[in-house]
Amino acid sequence: MKSIQVSQLLVMIVESSSTQQRIVTGWLQDMGVHQITHASDGEEALEQMRTTPPDLVISAMHLPGMTGTELIQHMRESQEFVDIPFMLVSSETSYRYLEPLRQAGVIAILPKPFTAEQLHKSLFATLDFLEPNQLQLGTYTPDEIRVLLVDDMYTARRFMRQVLEKMGIVKIREAENGIQARDIINQDYFDLIITDYNMPEMDGGELINYIRNESSQGGVPILMVTSASDSSRLAAFDQSGVAAVFDKPFDVETLRRIVEQTLG
Repeated sequence: MKSIQVSQLLVMIVESSSTQQRIVTGWLQDMGVHQITHASDGEEALEQMRTTPPDLVISAMHLPGMTGTELIQHMRESQEFVDIPFMLVSSETSYRYLEPLRQAGVIAILPKPFTAEQLHKSLFATLDFLEPNQLQLGTYTPDEIRVLLVDDMYTARRFMRQVLEKMGIVKIREAENGIQARDIINQDYFDLIITDYNMPEMDGGELINYIRNESSQGGVPILMVTSASDSSRLAAFDQSGVAAVFDKPFDVETLRRIVEQTLG
């Protein structure tokens, strides 16, 4: 049982519409959240965070002065706010708007309008991020597992590292692209490789091909994390021996189960 409960969360709602603020506040209260603050724009939200950092920010995309994307970018660039979970509420489907949010490590992207059930699921995803269940790996212990994390976005690597460390995995090396990962793989051995798909120099698909066909670690389990939506491309990953493909944002509990199934 988790030591962190929904009732202990301090949630900040960043929304310029007072009607939408009331709706989300009511749903959160029905779910047991008692500590809720409000901000009508990004600047006000950042100012409030400096005084009282929330456990979760739920933000609209379109705000006066700055977008939700710009708000999370400000947060990820600040040592004070970099690790605060962020949930976006938006009707946007544009890659240009959503990709930076996915790369920044959002907990969830809720459609607008969204349902109470969708909010409930995302709220408990926040609890999983703050306090994920420990890995159960049979003959292994999590602190023995050696993981290579490959992503060209620092914020995405930081988010994934946080999740893995909270699950008990501490032996983690990082690479910014496939070429750097290839060099590391030639120097060290790993129990698991987690890689993004879209990267400069050498993308995730090319890295997988190298690992499977040219490296001395051809059988190492690989997890792919991607925001790509091309179904034929994702099917090709499955054929190449990828243990699982995760969308960004991904579900922390699902990641834990897949790691257990892959390494247990």
